[in-house]
Amino acid sequence: MNNVLTLIADPAAADLDDSTVGAARAALKDLGAETGAPDWLAPGVACDIPFDGLNCDQADAALHTALPGRPVDLITQPAEGRRKRLLVADMESTIIRQEMLDELAELVGLKDLIAGITWRAMNGEIDFKDALRERVALLKDLPVEALEQVYGRVELMPGALALVATMKANGAYCTLVSGGFKFFTERVRAEVGFDEDQANDFEIADGRLSGRAVEPILDKDAKVAALIRVAGAHRIPLRESIAVGDGANDLPMLQAAGLGVAFHAKPAVAAQARARVERSDLTALLYAQGYRAEEIQAPRRTS
Repeated sequence: MNNVLTLIADPAAADLDDSTVGAARAALKDLGAETGAPDWLAPGVACDIPFDGLNCDQADAALHTALPGRPVDLITQPAEGRRKRLLVADMESTIIRQEMLDELAELVGLKDLIAGITWRAMNGEIDFKDALRERVALLKDLPVEALEQVYGRVELMPGALALVATMKANGAYCTLVSGGFKFFTERVRAEVGFDEDQANDFEIADGRLSGRAVEPILDKDAKVAALIRVAGAHRIPLRESIAVGDGANDLPMLQAAGLGVAFHAKPAVAAQARARVERSDLTALLYAQGYRAEEIQAPRRTS
């Protein structure tokens, strides 16, 4: 069949059951689709339902209406070409749990203020560049040693190591593109196994943050440009790329990729993204590509 619906539950709960799969098939059939037999990628966690006779956007809208309250994410897409050759990922609140400017802000007693600016920028309520300049200005005179101190707080998002390791083991190229800062992205790149990273830079004077970011600031336009650049450099059609992020500055990148996934995203982003993951971890991106549980690499964090 030409299309596939993937139902994905939180691996920690593993509560995807036959009743949810049956309800999804029934919803597709009610709209005139023909469905194939369910194919379990991981028991209790992920299941494919092939279908024909309905386009993916119609199926997606109908399924979100038909399965309210079910503990499951769902992704519909063409079956052909679902396994991608390029991953482009946001870092903060996507590959790692933290927003690093918010963590630095705690050291100067301004976490609530700066976190509020971060949230508004990531939800698309204020200009990203202006918000970045404002937050960095509030960190003026913070010693550079503080950067290493807050990096010690970094927690990888569940599934991050498995996502990158599995895609690389299958020949994909993996890029980290962040509106955050190079000090952090280069460390996360090395730890998680990304092939490259791109981010902003702090301006530093006499061992302290000057309160300015190095211009030009990497924003939503730079992120989508990075996707296009990396795909072109490796001769990978955009339809063979997958992108993931949570903020408004990720949205153009998500919309340009072959499969763009809003991951535990801000409301304004989730509302506009083609695919959304709200319950599962980052292994959802592997199941969406048709990987089976036994194919997923399970490396451990080394530091």
